[in-house]
Amino acid sequence: MTRTLSREDVVRLCERVEGAQTRAYAIPKLTNEYPDMTFDDGYAIQSELRRRFLSQGHKLVGWKAGLTSKAKMEQMGVDEPSIGFLTDKMAHPENSVISVAGLLHPRVECEIAFVTKAELSGPGCTAADVLEATDYVLPAIEIIDSRFTGFSFDLESVIADNGSSARFVGGGRARFPNDIDLRTQGVVFEKNGEIVQMGASAAVLGHPAKAVAMLVNILHNLGEVLPAGSFVMSGGITEAVAVKPGDHVIARYQDLGSVSVRFSE
Repeated sequence: MTRTLSREDVVRLCERVEGAQTRAYAIPKLTNEYPDMTFDDGYAIQSELRRRFLSQGHKLVGWKAGLTSKAKMEQMGVDEPSIGFLTDKMAHPENSVISVAGLLHPRVECEIAFVTKAELSGPGCTAADVLEATDYVLPAIEIIDSRFTGFSFDLESVIADNGSSARFVGGGRARFPNDIDLRTQGVVFEKNGEIVQMGASAAVLGHPAKAVAMLVNILHNLGEVLPAGSFVMSGGITEAVAVKPGDHVIARYQDLGSVSVRFSE
């Protein structure tokens, strides 16, 4: 573990990120002030943010993987995804209307979510371990929102910003993981009736369960496990799509049905 920030730095930067998230204003990326900041520093800030949210009454319901396409990892010069936590306050029901008033740069991604029935822990967690521990999978839409000025950031700052987590919606048709081919799930993403993205689940590290396994192994490095009953977002299958008030998005999956959400002021 490589850390450059003091405890005081971590707390101060956490307060900066928390303010940007809860009051919806943009901040410069954290490495502008701390150019030697590492991924481990980012996770220290994220962990402090999680502690604060839980102390304020949020409930931890799961985790999300980000940066799960090989091309994106190569672009960012990393060899593993980043992760972020999910709380009950971020969850919205299918077909709900989500206000963008508290968001800065709202974008949506279609993903496959895993709900676990057994605890998973690292190191050495594999996709096979994930599938065995999965109760069911379902389609999901994640609403991401970077809090950094001009949507300009680096991975260290994104990790501190909890992977740009903002809101998420699960829906569609829950399926047992062994009943469908999770590697070749086709997805059509529509916005206001127009197709804006198409993709297949293999874009997520070749198989979305691999992304969940890597998430579990990153959690191990943080001294954490993935509890049974967790809701895990495995990463965007397509590029993120920007949304604004009045937009309606729907993701249609080959074997998992569809999930949709609308946006308002």
